[in-house]
Amino acid sequence: MLSFPMTSNFVIAIAYTLPPYNLKLSSSSPFRVFCQSQSKTEKVHIRKCSPFLESSLLSGNGAVTSDEWKAVPDIWRSSAQKYGHKVAVVDPYHHPPTTLTYNQLEEAILNFTEGLRIIGVRPDEKVALFADNSCRWIIADQGMMASGAVNVVRGSRSSNEELFQIYDHSESVALAVDTPEMFNRIGELFYSKASMRFIILLWGEKSSLVNEGNKEVPVFTFTEVVELGRESRNALLDSQDGKQHCIYEEIKPDDIATLIYTSGTTGNPKGVMLSHRNLLHQIKNFGDVVPAEIGDRFLSMLPPWHAYERAGEYFVFARGVEQVYTSVRNLKSDLAHYQPHYLISVPLVYETLYSGIQKQISTSSLVRKLVALTFIRVSLAYMECTRIYEGKCLTQHQKEPSYVYSMLEWLWARVVAAILFPIHLLAKKLVYSKIHSAIGISKAGISGGGSLPNHVDKFFEAIGVKLQNGYGLTETSPVVAVRQLEYNVIGSVGHPLKHTEFKVVDPETGAVIPPGSKGILKVRGPQLMKGYYKNPSATSRAIDEDGWLDTGDIGWLVPNHSTGRSRNSGGVIVVEGRAKDTIVLSTGENVEPGELEEAAMRSSLIQQIVVIGQDKRRLGAVIVPNKDEVLRAARELTIVDSTSSDISQEKLVSLIYRELKTWTSESSFQIGPVLLVNDPFTIDNGLMTATMKIRRDRVVSQYKDQIENIYN
Repeated sequence: MLSFPMTSNFVIAIAYTLPPYNLKLSSSSPFRVFCQSQSKTEKVHIRKCSPFLESSLLSGNGAVTSDEWKAVPDIWRSSAQKYGHKVAVVDPYHHPPTTLTYNQLEEAILNFTEGLRIIGVRPDEKVALFADNSCRWIIADQGMMASGAVNVVRGSRSSNEELFQIYDHSESVALAVDTPEMFNRIGELFYSKASMRFIILLWGEKSSLVNEGNKEVPVFTFTEVVELGRESRNALLDSQDGKQHCIYEEIKPDDIATLIYTSGTTGNPKGVMLSHRNLLHQIKNFGDVVPAEIGDRFLSMLPPWHAYERAGEYFVFARGVEQVYTSVRNLKSDLAHYQPHYLISVPLVYETLYSGIQKQISTSSLVRKLVALTFIRVSLAYMECTRIYEGKCLTQHQKEPSYVYSMLEWLWARVVAAILFPIHLLAKKLVYSKIHSAIGISKAGISGGGSLPNHVDKFFEAIGVKLQNGYGLTETSPVVAVRQLEYNVIGSVGHPLKHTEFKVVDPETGAVIPPGSKGILKVRGPQLMKGYYKNPSATSRAIDEDGWLDTGDIGWLVPNHSTGRSRNSGGVIVVEGRAKDTIVLSTGENVEPGELEEAAMRSSLIQQIVVIGQDKRRLGAVIVPNKDEVLRAARELTIVDSTSSDISQEKLVSLIYRELKTWTSESSFQIGPVLLVNDPFTIDNGLMTATMKIRRDRVVSQYKDQIENIYN
């Protein structure tokens, strides 16, 4: 029995026993007061819980419970009931290596949830989770949600300043970090500037902490939190007194589950508020496009705080799938060893696999090389014909082809495909089977977080590895469209998910334009965020009064045809690039180019600059140099003679690189290849708006071929 003196004659009582830890309860703790008589008052602790996961707690309070999912953590009760002894996670690269069944995973989440309550987490508070992919990440993430708290997520590779800014802006009250090494890096900054109720280490021991810090801030290991929760849960099960002195309220579907910060965190952070309803939409509807089954194996390597990986993980765990955690370093060996049925990843991973296969072929003997390349060419042609006669080709034409033309084209494609089929079949047996044994991915690779290069897409289709390209944003939890296996139209991102609407509008007028016409993509659906945290103006700019989100992306919808090569492609979405400034690299990283451009423009040698790199491995730039200043600097640095009136292209590029390195050295991202152009961007040539803003998309379009060349 714990008792606290009051200024009156009353006594506050919490009638269940806590483990013997020195914990402080603030007077602002969420208690309800019940005045039972004039001489006695009890304050009852209010807790929130996931309705189905902890239904026993709610039923003890007389609440009516059901097996309907109302909060994300509810999936664990269903999964434990259906797949209890099946392996849920394999985490081979952490110490200790961990394998958990669905029963064990649910138990760990329940214990971590209760442990958080014991060490002082209260409903609706923000708790920062700065860590990388592991089985303990998912336990901590779900424990925070199940306790009614809102987790604020980021990875360990972010800068100290970015992590602090996210922590501070989100008003987080406590911090969970990946390892002692990570906290040693950020500890000094956080101890000096942040208010922390406690710190949790997901991996490692407290003895590895270097920074002594503030003795008033308790530090818990993951194991300690789990043990605290286990002891408290056992005490609650052994005695009904604890339940009687707590009020358990169920988490509502529209409660905020998490804050995910977008790339605008430098200077103007935007925390995307995703509710349980948002994320449950993804969990419930992914199955329509990714038919994962009990026992399927997924390989996981993306940052778990990224909305794409996160929603994917929740989905697979609701389907009884085995998830194996890997890393970039171990991906190649793990693909061969674990032979995953599915891989969820970004385009860069598939590009890397493609490059590896091509390298393997190019280093083979001359005969093997010629045979493999011939087989691939034949298979590419075979699949092209197959797409034509199956009606799975893209078109922007609203007018349908004539029936006669369509029949002739269909017949031609069938005949050519029939001729090529035996060679394609032989290629599968002699060449592609070896590739399959090396990479697995026997059912499908799911690609998102950027644009999948067309040649990579077609290559994997040709060798029999199905890639399902998808599209989404953090603001949409994130997926809004995915290619279905039966309608896997190359070059598109597929049809909208269930309950999701798309429209394409004119970028100037905002009017809806017909299928086949390019414009700004807008999307609406139950996965749409509640808004940006503490930023109503940004929210209102992004979402209109009718609930449509401006994606900032340029795209179009394929017109519906009843005949011809596009008859089964109607309604699929094609995304061609970003109209807004944010650049998404092929690694899945988001970059706001404004910071880099502003820094570079501090150089007198650079007249104008547009940072590029959409769907590329690294950033580049299109630069208009200031010719007079360049020549002056070249003379001062004796790069050219003092009497020279010109400078070679090679020396000019070298000088610009030097300037970029000088002025952008403090930025998180660096600029790689550059394209130097002579003509300035002006209103007259259409590369600037009337308000003197550079039309980024038009610059990229005008110099498209040259840009491709600098990346090759």
